[in-house]
Amino acid sequence: MTDNFDTIISRNTLFWLLITNVAILSPLHEQATLWSLGICAICFIWRVGIFLGKVAAPPKILVTSLAIGAAITLALVSSEIGLLNALVNLLILGYALKYIEMRELRDVKAIVLVGYFLIALTLLDQQSMLNTLHLLAVTVLNTGVLISVYQDKSNKAANLSFSLKLVLQSLPLAILLFVVFPRLSPLWLVPNMKAATTGLSDEVSFGDISKLTRSAELAFRAGFENPDGSTLGPANKDLYWRTLVMENYDGKTWRQDPSIQQVQHQAYFQQPERQAPSANDMSRKINYVVISEPSHQKWLYGLDEAFSQNDLVVELADYRLFSLRPVDQRMSYRVTSYPDLIMDPKLDHNTKLINLTLPSNSNPKTRKLGLQFAKDYPDPQARINAMMNYFAVQAYYYTLSPPSVGAQQIDDFMFENRAGFCAHYASALVFMARASGIPTRMVTGYQGGEYNAKAGYYSVYQYMAHAWTEVWFEGLGWQRFDPTAMIAPQRILDGFDATFDSQSSYLQDSPFSSLHMKQYPWLNELRQQLASVDYYWSVWVLGFDEQRKQQVLARLLGDVSSSKIALLMIFSFMIIALMIAYYAGLFNVDRQQDPLNKRYQIICQRLAQKGIARQQGQAPSDYAAAVNAHLSALSPQITSDFTALSNAFVALKYQPLTVQQAQQRQQQFKQLYRRLRLRLLRR
Repeated sequence: MTDNFDTIISRNTLFWLLITNVAILSPLHEQATLWSLGICAICFIWRVGIFLGKVAAPPKILVTSLAIGAAITLALVSSEIGLLNALVNLLILGYALKYIEMRELRDVKAIVLVGYFLIALTLLDQQSMLNTLHLLAVTVLNTGVLISVYQDKSNKAANLSFSLKLVLQSLPLAILLFVVFPRLSPLWLVPNMKAATTGLSDEVSFGDISKLTRSAELAFRAGFENPDGSTLGPANKDLYWRTLVMENYDGKTWRQDPSIQQVQHQAYFQQPERQAPSANDMSRKINYVVISEPSHQKWLYGLDEAFSQNDLVVELADYRLFSLRPVDQRMSYRVTSYPDLIMDPKLDHNTKLINLTLPSNSNPKTRKLGLQFAKDYPDPQARINAMMNYFAVQAYYYTLSPPSVGAQQIDDFMFENRAGFCAHYASALVFMARASGIPTRMVTGYQGGEYNAKAGYYSVYQYMAHAWTEVWFEGLGWQRFDPTAMIAPQRILDGFDATFDSQSSYLQDSPFSSLHMKQYPWLNELRQQLASVDYYWSVWVLGFDEQRKQQVLARLLGDVSSSKIALLMIFSFMIIALMIAYYAGLFNVDRQQDPLNKRYQIICQRLAQKGIARQQGQAPSDYAAAVNAHLSALSPQITSDFTALSNAFVALKYQPLTVQQAQQRQQQFKQLYRRLRLRLLRR
């Protein structure tokens, strides 16, 4: 069929465009600026007016003015929203402005093409199962617009049905390419989204982590892969998910040392190397998969001491995992942790100096207390144990709402307030230990996890954010000490919910969080079932790496080889091609009879049983006349109904009808068919 680019756009197509416009642009509202949303709203409202016949097409000067204003605005704010967001807004505005000024079918086809680009762009950022299903439905709608261009006389349900069939027919090829096609690294770097970061920050002040306890957002999931096939991970007290290491303290804020920040900046071009144990190493190891939620940061999560074979993950010298790109979408990576390995049995002079440094004239009371511990306990390990017991013996309290502190933060906490959160206690222990001459640093991350027994994985939420300390001993390396365990042991042994009320913490500002269901057993069961489905989607689709690909191919082919993969692809392509050719009508195969013909033939067969057979090649009108001649005297109602049925049949098969006329004729034909079939059965 050739295109007629000057054809007027049908109302059927305009109807689908109204729905598709909203469906395509709505998932991108977070990336769109207010100016872009305003222009999209103007274009949509104007198009609704055109569809209803209230307004005419907009003058070109209006469209041109909107385009110029949008371009100027984007140029001014591009540095603030990021290059990628600016490009997304440019595409959104182009889609909206083309939508308002379209007049011919060529414009509709351009809009449909840009719509596919926007759908693909949304999929890059929103890859959860629900979002993918939503975008698949939007793809069906966008394809329906294209179909309506060529089948403008069809009803709306027929357009949608045909579009759905086309999308479903393309799925086998998409699945084949997904399973077999090699996973190639991107050939480019995605520009910065300038999106709001979530979760932990590379700076920690008193109260920063306590703010996260009011967040019910998911941070990441982890699924353990034990040699015996079980999925249960270590005990809650051992689930310390290392994220950041803070070594510099200025009296108010803990920060990363500039040396490690420089390594992070150069990681993409000069990857740091932390030697993993050899394959023959008999050290205890833990294998698991982490699925990180978008944080728009580069730091990742792992249990000590963590290594990953993912090409986008590097192991830093401070025993953290670090992503080469910001985690702007769900990221899956495999980790092997060796909990018994010694971290830095020897410490270089510079690192030791960094972890002994304290700001001058800061917290003199705590400094004096640290010196007293050094005098009373010459052995470093006994000294740290004494400091830990000090928190248990003295009247200290663990609270999510600690009192405010002054300029001497740690002194105020240690000797005045005596109530705080994990960051307070970790800061105090680091300060005392350094003052006593022991290298110590703060580590931030997450502690614990909610186990889903149905699917066998752990969910770690933002409210599980935690801070602890690491102390260095000669020959033993960095050792973890968590003073929180001395004040609130249940927080470490059984998790956050064992210590704090969820309604007054992470659920207080999250009225629509699914975690509210935890109060009701059957609703909590439903919540975990739904979360399991999303987890499996993340593991098998988003986390379909080379290892899982080889597992699937091994189940299909046995021994995986390039020749077997090539044969699988050739065979699959042939099957898909044959299916497409069959549905395209390229084979002379009897297709399923048209329902209209089938029903007409049933009535003709019933009449033949009464002695009035239809001759081969006899026209429906001639056959109706023959039936009338034989039965008019005996059954006038049957002859009358059959004549009307024949007229409706001829009209539907051979006469040009509008959509409304076709629907009326279809309804009339169905009613006559039911009536005639019943009457002929009785006679």
